[in-house]
Amino acid sequence: MTAESGPGWRGGARPPGVRVESGPGWTDTARPPAVRAEADSGGKGDAHPRQEGPVDLRLAGPALAAWATAALVLDVPLVWSLGVAGVCLVVGVALLRVGSGRYRAPVAAVLLCVAASAVSAGLHGADVRRGPVPEVARRFGTVTVEVELTGDPWLSKPRVRGDRAAPVGVLARGEVRRVGEPGAEGVGGGEGAGALTRSPVLLVVDADVPAPGVRGSGPDARTAWLRLLPSTRLRLTGRLAPPATAGDRTAAVLRVRNWPPPEIATGPTAPQRLAGRLRAGLREATEELPSDARALLPGLVVGDTSRITPELDDAFKATDLAHTLAVSGSNLTILLALLIGPPGMAGLAERRGIAPLLGLSLRTTALLAGALTVAFVIVCRPDPSVLRAAACGAVALLALATGRRRSLVPALATAVLLLVLYDPWLARSYGFVLSVLATGALLLLAPRWSEALLRRGVPARLAEGLAAAAAAQAACAPVVAVLSARVSLVAVPCNLLVELAVAPATVLGFAALATAPVSMPLAKALAWCASWPAGWIATVARTGAAQPGAGVDWPGSWPGALLLAAVTVALVLLGRRLIRHPLWCGALALLLLLAVVRPAPLTRAVTGWPPPNWRYAMCDVGQGDATVLSAGPGAAVVVDAGPDPAPVDRCLRELGITRIPLVVLTHFHADHVGGLSGVLRGRSVAAIETTPFAEPPDQAESVRREAATHHIPLTTAAAGEERRVGPLTWRVLWPQPDAPAPPDGPNDASITLLVHTAGLRLLLLGDLEPPAQQQLLHTPEASDLSRVDVLKVAHHGSAYQDPALLHLAAPRVALISCGTGNPYGHPAPSTITALRSTGATVLRTDRDGALALTGSGGPEGGMKVMRD
Repeated sequence: MTAESGPGWRGGARPPGVRVESGPGWTDTARPPAVRAEADSGGKGDAHPRQEGPVDLRLAGPALAAWATAALVLDVPLVWSLGVAGVCLVVGVALLRVGSGRYRAPVAAVLLCVAASAVSAGLHGADVRRGPVPEVARRFGTVTVEVELTGDPWLSKPRVRGDRAAPVGVLARGEVRRVGEPGAEGVGGGEGAGALTRSPVLLVVDADVPAPGVRGSGPDARTAWLRLLPSTRLRLTGRLAPPATAGDRTAAVLRVRNWPPPEIATGPTAPQRLAGRLRAGLREATEELPSDARALLPGLVVGDTSRITPELDDAFKATDLAHTLAVSGSNLTILLALLIGPPGMAGLAERRGIAPLLGLSLRTTALLAGALTVAFVIVCRPDPSVLRAAACGAVALLALATGRRRSLVPALATAVLLLVLYDPWLARSYGFVLSVLATGALLLLAPRWSEALLRRGVPARLAEGLAAAAAAQAACAPVVAVLSARVSLVAVPCNLLVELAVAPATVLGFAALATAPVSMPLAKALAWCASWPAGWIATVARTGAAQPGAGVDWPGSWPGALLLAAVTVALVLLGRRLIRHPLWCGALALLLLLAVVRPAPLTRAVTGWPPPNWRYAMCDVGQGDATVLSAGPGAAVVVDAGPDPAPVDRCLRELGITRIPLVVLTHFHADHVGGLSGVLRGRSVAAIETTPFAEPPDQAESVRREAATHHIPLTTAAAGEERRVGPLTWRVLWPQPDAPAPPDGPNDASITLLVHTAGLRLLLLGDLEPPAQQQLLHTPEASDLSRVDVLKVAHHGSAYQDPALLHLAAPRVALISCGTGNPYGHPAPSTITALRSTGATVLRTDRDGALALTGSGGPEGGMKVMRD
């Protein structure tokens, strides 16, 4: 008994006595026996986990075998992969023809799928290794090529190397289609010019390389590179090099040269131009939104993360919400659910959604859903990750349409098998692993966990959301730990909190995308509506990441992943017992909450960090400097910010700092200013003080830009300046007013402070080199430098120290901030020996971790240094 979209029956009139009402059920007097039995069982239908019978795993074995084969065979010579395929094919066919027994067909299916996967993976792997590109890359040769972009260009992540920040360049995936010699006029100029090939490469475009059609280099050229669309063909000259990591879909790395300037050989295809216009329309529609919504909406809708700041990206990674910024099957599922309606009702007369409201039949709805899927793939780029998302979304669509989860495991296995055969490189993709694990968890674990929660009185909507978030997290956490070497403790609540906001943000964002070419005012109105749920998602991510116990470090290796999987299984088995005892569940939930929030009094009582009444702290930020001077409860003066935002932000959170009257940046080297955004994150900052020597200029400009973004005034320090904040007083000793540019660079322009707090005298030398240290000894303030309590050793304890200054200071404690295993040999053994010869106790962050000073000054002051 099936119903079309209308109330009638197929093939004739309704059976006598059967009345179809407008509601979802049958009348009690006319229900057929099968329907009545379903109602008598408690309303459980085919979609219910207890009504479906055992899970059908017959296709799981062949899919997993094909997956494993592809992952192993991609690096094997083609002759070996074909040999493996031939053996498996012969044995599989023989089993089908002459074999017998229960396992004949399953084993034959596995062998045949292994054979097909070995052939596909062998051919794909050979394609990457053959041709002139890998050969020239092994010689680090320079060539002129015609390359077709296969994805959107993106910016490289800013990296700090020593005291310098590596310039941000542009990266792009492409395929070399034609190869010639440097300066060859015929390359790309006609048929037969150059050697034809299809070799995937990673393009590296440095900041000084002009973009096609743009004169000069710099920000304008970088923006022009980012606007290039996939399928665009470029003619350029560059140097080839082997890929940094073996075993991925890259034949070589192509570093583009600035001369001759790159040029466009052919423009993008019509579908890509259409997709580009739609994506550009969405960016324009979101231009006037608040910063978080402006950055998030394109990412939520089409995976465009070009506006995501490193700070926001870190927050999403810390809370395991990064999947919301990537094109995933959930995006497509939300759109199709809007079209088709809620789960299990696609074949019923009472089905809901846009399609039945428009009076569309099931067949027309299916065609429309297919067209929507194709449009989704085009707009979000038809690269492997989007195809993977479309396949996983199709599996979720099948769940929505039928409500029969038992049949979805074979559907998922089929999708995995076809995708691996189509693109064997997916077998090594972490994104593919996470998509399959998440989809499988939602199909197999979530329904049963939701039912268990429902039986214990949890509201239906909360039970479904909590079960889905917990199941996906349990399945994906081991793989995420391999990638990030960290396990998030706030992932489940954060995913649960954003779940209700993702759907409206996605739907309204796609509506803005579709209407932008027709009516930009309407698109902006829709984007403004979508900004509210998008802003909520960003708020959840930032709040979750800001918790002191948001995550715990975990071994970032496959043995670590297996250990986490074992721990997860043990917790699930324990949870099945504990869920019967609400008091125990409540107590454990409270302990988890305390572990995440880590209230300062409780943390201090358990760990002893931070020590009570600390005066000065040196954060462990790796190879860089970040120190903190207490200015009262919750307030501090921060001197330098380290190379990265995350470590200094974590240090300040552990110290309980929410107000910063002043940030002092001793000089503009990246290992002292690179983490400034982490200092400003979620804190009230009154002012930033810098050295007058604005070198390197890119880092000085970065500081000015960060201060302007947060509306924080910038001031310049000079010798003789004195300040007081609460119990804290200090005097600037260096640089001297109107001093010429230091000949030895920014280090000798470092702000040097003499600090007094609770009777303690602290000398903070920044990165002063011996020339400036010697000049400091000839200033009027030199007499105040003798017998200090604490010395922040200059330049991470390098060998370049002035012995006279060290002996004059004769500190009781010498503190050195440096990174573990740094390539500079900091701190130098000679410097440590010189410090110890003055009677100083030497402590260093690479071995001792973060350090905090307590007590008061003087020989009997009881000063102590505590380690984290």
